[in-house]
Amino acid sequence: MPDKNETIIKLTSSEIASLWTTYMQNSMSIQLMNYFIKTVEDSEVRSIIEKGHGLADEVLSNISEVFKEEDIPIPNGFSESDVNLNAPRLYTDSFMLTYLNHMSKAGMIGTSGFLSMVARKDIRKFFKGVLYKTSDLYDESSEVLLDKGLFVRSPYIDYPKQKDFVDSKKYLSGLNPFSNKRPLNSVEISHLNMNIQTNQIGAKLAISFAQCSPNKEVQKLLLRGKDISEKHFKLFTSTLIDNNTQAPSSPDVAITNSTAEVFSDKLIMFHMGMLTAAGTGNYATAAAVSQRSDLILNYERLSVEIAQYAKDIAYLMIQNEWLEQPPGTLDKSKLAQQKKEC
Repeated sequence: MPDKNETIIKLTSSEIASLWTTYMQNSMSIQLMNYFIKTVEDSEVRSIIEKGHGLADEVLSNISEVFKEEDIPIPNGFSESDVNLNAPRLYTDSFMLTYLNHMSKAGMIGTSGFLSMVARKDIRKFFKGVLYKTSDLYDESSEVLLDKGLFVRSPYIDYPKQKDFVDSKKYLSGLNPFSNKRPLNSVEISHLNMNIQTNQIGAKLAISFAQCSPNKEVQKLLLRGKDISEKHFKLFTSTLIDNNTQAPSSPDVAITNSTAEVFSDKLIMFHMGMLTAAGTGNYATAAAVSQRSDLILNYERLSVEIAQYAKDIAYLMIQNEWLEQPPGTLDKSKLAQQKKEC
């Protein structure tokens, strides 16, 4: 992948971080998709999974090539030792398809962010390609979800009849329990809908991981994550219902009753950490674009809860030596101190 004319330009910290993070995430995704391919039954769903697997494999190959060219250590990431391909079926086909669709959405958001941070031509070209192929994966998985009646649409609202402007500060209010809250606008509804769906996926993943992990500490943390997701889901749903707006209802995207060990605890905790990071970003974006004060306050306080949960995940990973350290700078003060001691 490296452009011969660009290799004399060293990678920036943002470029290294973007490539490293993308490598780790796709390394994990490959192991999940290996298991999905082994257990999926529907041929259309299999085709989508194989497409996602091919993209992740291509991403790892390209990043490895860049790191070798730049003499940067390739991350350990995840391997076949992190998944038991002989384990019984844990997920239904509908869950696998919904999961791939959800992760492709998250991938588009993450990749576009990485693209906006990189400068070197070959790295920009790489992320542009990943973004295009990820959006294509989202498009294809959405078509299959729609065909199968599994796509969860946002709530419908009446079309506006005319343009309008906010004419009172009351438009921004919402905290006073003794006054009526103004109706939600379409921007606020769209983010409530998205966060309902992401918490549904998060809760089901946490349950499935808890079922297959033999580690009591990991199980406890996963069940706590499930409870957090369900609490947030209920709050966002009630906000829509109070607005006389239909809350999105998920179709059957269930997990099975299998309790066999499927994924390593290292992979499980990394995935949960990745989901909490995405959730924090979603809430920050939702708070920034929402204009009703009660919504903003809810997103902010729920973000604090997610941040504490993410910290506890990191502590457990550090304790068990599961957390791979991203590339960083040297401690110059420590270097100077060592020099004095010499």
